Amino acid sequence: MSYAFVFPGQGSQSVGMLSELAASHSQVAEVFDEASSVLSYNLWDVVQNDTDGKLNQTDVTQPAMLAAGIAVYRTLLTQTDGSPAFMAGHSLGEYTALVASGVMTLAQGVELVAERGRLMQAAVPAGQGAMAAVLGLDDAQVLAVCEQVDGIVEAVNFNSPGQVVIAGNKDAVEAAMVCATEAGASRVVPLPVSVPSHCSLMKSAADQLAEKLKEMDFNMPAVPVLHNVQFSEAKEVDEIKALLVQQLYRPVQWVETINAMKNQGVESLYELGPGKVLMGLNRRIDRKMKVQPVFDDATLEKALASL
Repeated sequence: MSYAFVFPGQGSQSVGMLSELAASHSQVAEVFDEASSVLSYNLWDVVQNDTDGKLNQTDVTQPAMLAAGIAVYRTLLTQTDGSPAFMAGHSLGEYTALVASGVMTLAQGVELVAERGRLMQAAVPAGQGAMAAVLGLDDAQVLAVCEQVDGIVEAVNFNSPGQVVIAGNKDAVEAAMVCATEAGASRVVPLPVSVPSHCSLMKSAADQLAEKLKEMDFNMPAVPVLHNVQFSEAKEVDEIKALLVQQLYRPVQWVETINAMKNQGVESLYELGPGKVLMGLNRRIDRKMKVQPVFDDATLEKALASL
């Protein structure tokens, strides 16, 4: 049976995540200790005890989610050889996939996504950008809604049929939400994020990220990684870096990513990391493709039984 490992992005984080897995598997603490040494603060403490919303600040969320995904991945690998046909990650999760596949080390990944978060927040100060999920319209309808509105608002996450996320300037996004409702959307939900990811407002952050990436030595992946921007593999290290830069201001093509895996024989997915967001999306993309989340002892045991 051909399968793939997929990693969630921002929005799947929660205070207390992985606490049960950490109590029974030392790999969780080891990963978070390594991440904390890069960050110069105790990331696990924030993840377990945050009371002031720090975990939802993008420069903290990003290393926290990357560490969580790698912690689950390493825990899984202690009990199975694990030979997925592909890896992929949703938005930030693409970095987790690249660490898991050996393109970069955990320390490199943590350093990179923390900087990515800082650059994103600096590009659009808190309160000036927004994101919203539009449910019940097809892709073309959402694109048409965005074109109707003055200001910057773009379709940025093609998550599943009938679910597209828009992002841009706060006023433009709010206007598009009204237009989407008038166009027949079943629901339009503002997202609790501090930056408008994957839209053209992130271009300045992407340019600075490109400079950061120039300093870093990467490897080609040991397992093929499908990238969000083009839903296919990169052919060389420089292309990986270019795709990570583009990913900051271009849409996440998640539907196309899952369909590309399906077309290459993948029959099941394992979502490694907190929550079940990708499982929910993938059920709407292709109900025949099995999805197993892995984030605690019970889901780990279930995954191991099917690998």
